[in-house]
Amino acid sequence: MTRQTLEETTLVLGGTSKTGRRVVERLRARGLPVRVGSRSGEPPFDWDDRSTWPTALEGVGSVYISHYLDALPGAAETVGAFAELAVAGGVRRQVLVGGRGEPEADRVEQAVLASGAELTILRSTWFAQNFSEGGFLEFVLAGEVTLPAGDTPEPFVDVDDIADVAVAALTDDRHVGELYELTGPRLLTFEEAVDEISRAADREIRYVPVSMAEFELLLAEQEVPADVVWLLKYLFTEVLDGRNAHLADGVQRALGREPKDFADFAREAAAAGVWNGASAGEPLRSG
Repeated sequence: MTRQTLEETTLVLGGTSKTGRRVVERLRARGLPVRVGSRSGEPPFDWDDRSTWPTALEGVGSVYISHYLDALPGAAETVGAFAELAVAGGVRRQVLVGGRGEPEADRVEQAVLASGAELTILRSTWFAQNFSEGGFLEFVLAGEVTLPAGDTPEPFVDVDDIADVAVAALTDDRHVGELYELTGPRLLTFEEAVDEISRAADREIRYVPVSMAEFELLLAEQEVPADVVWLLKYLFTEVLDGRNAHLADGVQRALGREPKDFADFAREAAAAGVWNGASAGEPLRSG
């Protein structure tokens, strides 16, 4: 652990998101000073309002960077500008999490590297928690997971593993300059993932494949924001094409242990009561 990390605050961007919230919790549990970087934070941070950036960086020694839509065109320019501002203010230690196999996410990485940051890059595949905390939760509760995912397998990663790697990278110099691809320990199609959830929840939950046109219609009926619709269409039509259908050893290299299996995630979520009850007809939510 570095002296800087011990004495100075870590700014966690996306501090209320799936990964960011867990990073905040882990740092606080270790008694380390943390600042939540969000619109509701104190001081507030907003990617779309650059006037909030300098105040959020005051007194900060390291930054966890999570951009909520890093696949969107223009994300590299925004994140790169923030990284440059941070480095200019003396905040060199940065940990960046982004998508795996996504061209714009790759450009974000290059932009942050160009800032001169002491960078650790985390590339993540689909989150297991999308079924328990994200946009797919409403489908699970309704008993039908309706997605245009086909039969392409993905190595779903547990968000707790991402947070563990992020905290290690923020607090230990050994991770500077590393690139960790983070996946689960096995490949699953979306249908197989839903079957795992159904068994763990002990209730009937079906995977229902649909075309992209049918999915877009469903999203429109649920009044999903346009930028989220764009992102989902991009992920399902371009990224979910088999390019990520292989395992990586990022969790093992960073933490010295195996990543959490999807079945373990499903059992823990079911035990917590996440999938109890039904909510057919509720709107699909992002996040």
